[in-house]
Amino acid sequence: MLHILIADDHKAVRYGLRKILQAQPGWEVVAEAVDGKDAIHKAAATKPDVAVLDCMMPRLGGVEATRQICVRLPNTEVLIFTVHEDERLIEQLLRAGARGYLLKSDMSDLLVEAVQSLSEHKPFFTSTVSETLLASMLTAQRPDGIGLSHEERTVVRLIAEGHTKEKSARSWISVRRLSKTGEPRL
Repeated sequence: MLHILIADDHKAVRYGLRKILQAQPGWEVVAEAVDGKDAIHKAAATKPDVAVLDCMMPRLGGVEATRQICVRLPNTEVLIFTVHEDERLIEQLLRAGARGYLLKSDMSDLLVEAVQSLSEHKPFFTSTVSETLLASMLTAQRPDGIGLSHEERTVVRLIAEGHTKEKSARSWISVRRLSKTGEPRL
């Protein structure tokens, strides 16, 4: 049985999420929360496999709620479910421990897929979010003032395309072994 927590300050959103998620065989919504503090308390009490959190909730926002849930319940995956696609917010939520990010506009098409992915401890991002993250990373400057190298951009692109970190790293290593002329380095 897959146990799910829903946290959103809008009753209609929680109702819709519950209907969609509980329609899946073997899935159960074990708790609903109306704010970030409520989400943390109910997550601790029910130990869900996946917590679906809005990132803008009263009393305690999604970033801190995500951080605390991930620290207290390392086996619980957090899916952010929001209308916000701001790259800084996405980055903050990922750093807090979220492994999935779904826009509410994509709910009907991708909600079940996102929860299933997280239940398997695989990250989930919509193409819109992946493109936002990729654009942000490609334009980010390192502390030394140098942008991402060609090899680093290659790894980021491969990960954004859905390749595993290991496959992306192998591709990066094979790219690094080539000199500027395309000949293997010794």
